[in-house]
Amino acid sequence: MRTVLVTGPGGAGRTTAAAATALAAARAGHRVLLLTGERGPVPEAVLGVPLPRTGADARRPWGTPVEAAPGLWAARVAADEHFTALAGDLQDRGAALFDLLGAAPLDPEELTELPGAEPLALLAALRAAHREDASWDLLVVDMPPSHDTVRLLALPEQLRRYLRRLLPPERQAARALRPVLAQLAGVPMPAQRLYELAARWDDELAAVQDVIDADSTTVRLVTEPGPWAGDALRPVRAGLALQDVRIDALISNRLLPGGTDPWLAGLAAEQGAAHEALREEYAADGIAVLGLPHLGRAPRGTADLADLAERGGLGKPGDAPPRPARTVEDHLATDNLLVWRLPLPGAERDGLGLVRRGDELIVAVGPFRRVLPLPSALRRCTVAGAGLRDGALCVRFVPDPRLWPRTP
Repeated sequence: MRTVLVTGPGGAGRTTAAAATALAAARAGHRVLLLTGERGPVPEAVLGVPLPRTGADARRPWGTPVEAAPGLWAARVAADEHFTALAGDLQDRGAALFDLLGAAPLDPEELTELPGAEPLALLAALRAAHREDASWDLLVVDMPPSHDTVRLLALPEQLRRYLRRLLPPERQAARALRPVLAQLAGVPMPAQRLYELAARWDDELAAVQDVIDADSTTVRLVTEPGPWAGDALRPVRAGLALQDVRIDALISNRLLPGGTDPWLAGLAAEQGAAHEALREEYAADGIAVLGLPHLGRAPRGTADLADLAERGGLGKPGDAPPRPARTVEDHLATDNLLVWRLPLPGAERDGLGLVRRGDELIVAVGPFRRVLPLPSALRRCTVAGAGLRDGALCVRFVPDPRLWPRTP
């Protein structure tokens, strides 16, 4: 199943673009599921159908999808219900541990959604949509604003790293003794329960990570073209590249028509110049740049969405450019250097940061950060410097004479 994640700066019209993308694919004969995490009235107004706000559970964070058009089903991710169901499930699984500690579990009425529940619900929705044996050809997800989306896509890997640091699997070496100890003590061992829960979480996070890393998953950026549109999108583009997530298209939304009115003509010219600048920047890397016209009103219903899709050239998303590979360049013969080339299109020199930690390199790009394991050859080297060149961060390594094999 193909997955397209639609995001952009707040107010850019990403919900409309996601719905138009989904409808265009449905009208082309594909079975499409559109998921939105937007809690306000916009998705229902854009689609022209009510979306159920109930029916989610711990495994499926949305209710029964509604058929918004032939071939197009839509559903709202219910973060509150998903959190309540998930918390209840955790309490049921940890009942023995609560009894051991003398703690009383919370009643369902006491379980209220905590901050951070919405990103977890969206990740669970990605996993659930791919786990279900439904005959969807395309999954379109109306994501949060762009900076939040980049952080959300980085979350599974970060949480798995935290679990490995806090509960290292190698500490389970004495796991065979725990049943014996439990029988002697007469109570279940909390450590065993904790490791079992951590293993279950790791499996779920790994499944979500597989969806994000799949070649069939891409991001579609939406922006309202203006003088600062390119500057606002570059950190997002670099953050997505840092997470190895590909962009399949950039949509300039609400493009105004030209006219004789000076005010309208001036604004349309400004938008046109910004749109052309975005086209030059993104098309050079094989990313499609599309434009959706301004309808003169807020889009409402599938008729408006179909009009936008046709005039904007939307359809079943095409293939994104290949994922740029991280490569190690050998300059030992000439400069005694190995250079690790990390493609980061959109990155700016002032926003970059590097920290070497053992066999890992912590890379910061603006507000985003990722821990990258070093290739085996570079683990026996020391960092000699770094520079940004041709859209890639080039990190220079010098062989450590204490670890590098000697040559005659």
